Amino acid sequence: MSSLLAEGDLTHEAHVVWLEDPDNLDYVRQALDKTKRRNTKPPYERDGRMVGYALLDDQAEPDPDSGLYKRRVFFLLPHDRDSLPDGLYREGAPGEAVDPTTIEPKKPGVKTPRSQSGLAAIASVTP
Repeated sequence: MSSLLAEGDLTHEAHVVWLEDPDNLDYVRQALDKTKRRNTKPPYERDGRMVGYALLDDQAEPDPDSGLYKRRVFFLLPHDRDSLPDGLYREGAPGEAVDPTTIEPKKPGVKTPRSQSGLAAIASVTP
């Protein structure tokens, strides 16, 4: 999924759990994953690492066809800016990337100058 998640996708989020300090990350990728449980750490089956995830409230119901819950997961891939600051995303960011400081339960994260250019780029243009 892209960073353009609708608030309707997130109506049952109760809390966001960070596995890493979001203040140390220019951006995180976000996606909706289907999981068996609503309130435990979800499995992670991508390259890279999970840096956070959402817990759902008690009113969240699983999909009637699959029996799985849709939950937001935050992650980074090995070629992202935090691991390769001079790499592909030295400037710019992947489509699903948002500024982690803008993430709240029930609210999609947003793109900011920090997520698009990085703290180092912002610091270099600030007088």
